[in-house]
Amino acid sequence: MSDWLIRPETPDDFPAIRTVQVAAFGEDRVADGVDRIRESWIYRPATSLVAVSDGEVVGHVMITGCTVTGEVGERKVAMLTPLGVLPEHKRRGVGSALVRAALARAAEAGEPFVVLEGSPAYYGALGFVASRDHGIEMQLPDWAPPEAGQVHLLPAYDPADRTLRGKITYPPVYG
Repeated sequence: MSDWLIRPETPDDFPAIRTVQVAAFGEDRVADGVDRIRESWIYRPATSLVAVSDGEVVGHVMITGCTVTGEVGERKVAMLTPLGVLPEHKRRGVGSALVRAALARAAEAGEPFVVLEGSPAYYGALGFVASRDHGIEMQLPDWAPPEAGQVHLLPAYDPADRTLRGKITYPPVYG
């Protein structure tokens, strides 16, 4: 049994979420990005979740929006970013529980898939696969292997839907 509760974030959580993201990434850049996300069209409150243990926010994840652009035009799709857990709560299943809960909410919202940039070993264990195998291209940082561009297919995914193939475009909010 877990010692945390997962629920949607609220404005009262924002300072604690900032603390989590700074601690998880060791800098303000990701926390600043979370603030920018909340002020843009990509913010999806229903898929912005926190893990709370003994009244303290110990983890945070967001599924936000981005665009896939292909030969038949543009379509808004879902992207998981960022996932952060306080260092002293890592390796307890908080992060994977947050990802699973966010994916469930994205599925409930009718999303066809969720894309992300991340560790193939970590996210592969959660059902993510190489995005390029499904016709989804992601521009990755130079240090990232091609497998870091990943996708989790959800029940609404239709492999015949050509609007779901193309290049992922990140909104300006990501910098």
